[in-house]
Amino acid sequence: MDTPFVSILIPIRNEAAYVERCLEAVIAQDYPREKMEILVADGMSDDGTREKLLPFLVSYPQVSLLDNPEKFVAPGLNRLILMAKGDILIRVDGHCVISSNYVSRCVAHILEREVDGVGGPMRSIGEDLVSEGIALAMSSKFGVGGSAFRTETGKTRLVDTVPFPAYTREIVQKVGLYDEELVRNQDDEYNYRIRKSGGQILLAADVQSEYYTRGTYGKLWRQYFQYGFWKVRVLQKHPRQMSLRQFVPPIFLLAVDAAVLLTLIFSWGWAALACVTGLYLIAVVMASLLIAAKQGWRFLGVLLLAFATIHVAYGMGFWVGLFRFWNRWHDQKGRVPEVRFE
Repeated sequence: MDTPFVSILIPIRNEAAYVERCLEAVIAQDYPREKMEILVADGMSDDGTREKLLPFLVSYPQVSLLDNPEKFVAPGLNRLILMAKGDILIRVDGHCVISSNYVSRCVAHILEREVDGVGGPMRSIGEDLVSEGIALAMSSKFGVGGSAFRTETGKTRLVDTVPFPAYTREIVQKVGLYDEELVRNQDDEYNYRIRKSGGQILLAADVQSEYYTRGTYGKLWRQYFQYGFWKVRVLQKHPRQMSLRQFVPPIFLLAVDAAVLLTLIFSWGWAALACVTGLYLIAVVMASLLIAAKQGWRFLGVLLLAFATIHVAYGMGFWVGLFRFWNRWHDQKGRVPEVRFE
């Protein structure tokens, strides 16, 4: 285990704009090539992603491609896990670029600190004004709460979850595969299972990556609506996985709806509605002003819309999820395939 074999697992779908950058960063690792395999599961992309992959398959024998007919991330990851030969398994997204020492630092932390999983701070970046503003919103505590890997860059400590994690084969065999029901939040749910089994997950300051944010408000809305929607299933499976910050957006929307109903019954209902929405708007404006003052005033309008999109989309997704999964409170298994590892 001095130089353990590493499997890089990359589940993708329709990542034609980013997959080349992702694979170039993985191939450029300072880790010995003969000790690394790169496994890609393509969710039947129809945007030219597979054509972008072909040169890598020809030029680099350590890169392998398999189909993921279910299209979503969790089934793709499960197919890759069952195929992987590594002593350490590292999940990488097609939308991200990892630093050149990502693999070596993950391996070092696992061996030296004897943790079961490790990841690092993720720097959200954009390629135009809107996506840069969205990236700033997604990197702020007002936008995403106390999510350590998004808001902390210089700390190394044990945490609940990390992006693009490296896991030991032992912990994967102990915990099992990903829940294939979860379109989003599959990492949060999986990391909770690791911690519940007694495992430890490290956020390491020197394990760094960049993530290309959604470039439009519509894509941002869909992303956070899905986060809220599928968080309900995580709540039903693991109530203790939830933190207070994850309930704030749905509670805010509930307060707004309650105030609207009050306007139909009482004359002072309008005052309640104005109070609830006014306090939120003041908070959004103040947070946007503070960030824009440091990062540039051109981001002010983008931040206002990005914060509102993140919070309202997540809150609405959560309430829709509660309605959709109203009868699933006793289903704490989900769709985790039962397999016997070799």
